[in-house]
Amino acid sequence: MAQVLEFKLPDLGEGLTEAEIVRWLVQVGDVVAVDQPVVEVETAKAMVEVPCPYGGVVTARYGEEGTELPVGAPLLTVAVGEPEESPEGSGNVLVGYGTQAPAARRRRVRAGTALADGQARRPATAETASSAPVAAPAPPPAATPAPAAGPVPVISPLVRKLARDNGVDLRQLTGSGPDGLILRADVENALRTPAARAGTAGGQAPPAPATALGGRAAPAPVATSGEPSVTAPAQPARAEGAVRIPLKGVRGAVADKLSRSRREIPDATCWVDADATELLRARTAMNATTGPRISLLALLARICAAALARFPELNSTVDTEAREIVRLDRVHLGFAAQTGRGLVVPVVRDAHTRDAESLTAEFTRLTEAARAGTLTPGELTGGTFTLNNYGVFGVDGSTPIVNHPEAAMLGVGRIVPKPWVHEGELAVRQVVQLSLTFDHRVCDGGTAGGFLRYVADCVEQPAVLLRTL
Repeated sequence: MAQVLEFKLPDLGEGLTEAEIVRWLVQVGDVVAVDQPVVEVETAKAMVEVPCPYGGVVTARYGEEGTELPVGAPLLTVAVGEPEESPEGSGNVLVGYGTQAPAARRRRVRAGTALADGQARRPATAETASSAPVAAPAPPPAATPAPAAGPVPVISPLVRKLARDNGVDLRQLTGSGPDGLILRADVENALRTPAARAGTAGGQAPPAPATALGGRAAPAPVATSGEPSVTAPAQPARAEGAVRIPLKGVRGAVADKLSRSRREIPDATCWVDADATELLRARTAMNATTGPRISLLALLARICAAALARFPELNSTVDTEAREIVRLDRVHLGFAAQTGRGLVVPVVRDAHTRDAESLTAEFTRLTEAARAGTLTPGELTGGTFTLNNYGVFGVDGSTPIVNHPEAAMLGVGRIVPKPWVHEGELAVRQVVQLSLTFDHRVCDGGTAGGFLRYVADCVEQPAVLLRTL
């Protein structure tokens, strides 16, 4: 007899709490092996293929492509021939799940435990799963209205919260998903249909009392099954023809991080123009020899690593709870990369130990992975200093926002020919603007100016870098 095991969305690490289903890699009825990837999800950090720790037949999938699920929500169920996996574990363990997870992570939930809205939990493990032979899955029927009583066909806790917060009675909705599953879009459509909101016993919503709130009537209190009465918040006005773009995934993560940086970091910016003619000549000479080509970004990274060795205050972070500045002894260099999915900041580990050739290779690898959307969360976190080459967009300068929780970011504008006084005479030289945004808590202007001046000196005279290595 087969046992039906439920596989939930695992904790993907780095504080991630939800993920969006991008693409299912298996269908209901497919046979899967232990550690076989079953779904591709997008987190706020990267695209991740999630492997299933069970081997057997897929009996159900939860969530359509494009659905956002919280960590711990069901992903799929698998009918297996044995009640437990091998004692050695699946071997492909993500953070927060796996066959050798601690007992607290493998908590059993009794089948039929009622939720607040009347829906019963699905069996979570083999201990609570009912034995049943594996049968071929039936084709999904057409969407039907949710029954007035009994379980409500909703999987996502996010959908339930959206309905609860806005006073929508899920039993009055017709799900547009498979088997009548109620999706986020169904609730959002219901928000524009007053009849779908929960009302009185007669099914009619009571009229809103004429209470003055900024010239508007206060919204009427509504009740949901098994929950106290709540007040539905007023919906924001929808402009004619406006397009709404959810702040989620990479865009949402960028918004959260930049907002936090602005709230917490008292930043300041200084900048300087530098003559990059000699740096470009040095790169040309290096690439004239046999061997891999050296990128300009790699040379700038070498300069940053050397500058941070001289001014370690800028390779630090602030522990606000302890009220301490934490100076870091390793340089993990982030660099801004624009992709089709948005702005990401891959991190080159131990940049201070790498030569120009190694840096070039790592920049290339991470950039290709960023454009393909295959960067792992570990490759997008842990940076200690960021290098931002916005000159590729054809702009001269900027005031970058510090990449929280780092303490500084160096911005590099485009390199263009400009009039410049060189050796006492006016000449056309290759000029670049360098800008440094820094956390004023970790240092004062003298340190920041010294760092930026050293970087500019190395750009103008690469030999300065050789003398300090």
